[in-house]
Amino acid sequence: MRVVIGLGSNLGRRLENLQGAIDTLFDAPGLEFVTMSSVYETEPVGGPEQGPYLNAVVIGETELDPHTLLERAMNVERAFGRVRTERWGPRTLDVDLIMVDDVIMEEPELTLPHPLAHERAFVLVPWVEADPDAELPGRGSVAALLASLDQEGVRRRPDLKLQPPT
Repeated sequence: MRVVIGLGSNLGRRLENLQGAIDTLFDAPGLEFVTMSSVYETEPVGGPEQGPYLNAVVIGETELDPHTLLERAMNVERAFGRVRTERWGPRTLDVDLIMVDDVIMEEPELTLPHPLAHERAFVLVPWVEADPDAELPGRGSVAALLASLDQEGVRRRPDLKLQPPT
């Protein structure tokens, strides 16, 4: 199954947090790296006043079920000091499951695809870069969804590079 993972950080060493997330996510068995986007600097959406984020999208292949992937994502966040105190507040690391293949589910702990992905340019811009033909289950073409959004607060950072997991 194809999995799309959104990464974000606006506290601490933002780029190192994103790189560490990539390395840690793909270090354990069951998740194989396919591709990733460039790094984007983005203005925060919702929540309290806070600094800009670095964001990227990583695409992988997996045989793991969505709940196991969510557990892995949350463990990676905790390993990088993520503390959930304020909704949409600043964070050292955010690891979001955007979609897992064509799985559609709505449970208290996990909704797939991510319920807000279709309206977040900071997710769709890097996703389209990584996979221009991507489809968001139940919503359609990611490129078409992106075309309807304001992308002004999303800036590619060619000076910042992420490396594929080793």
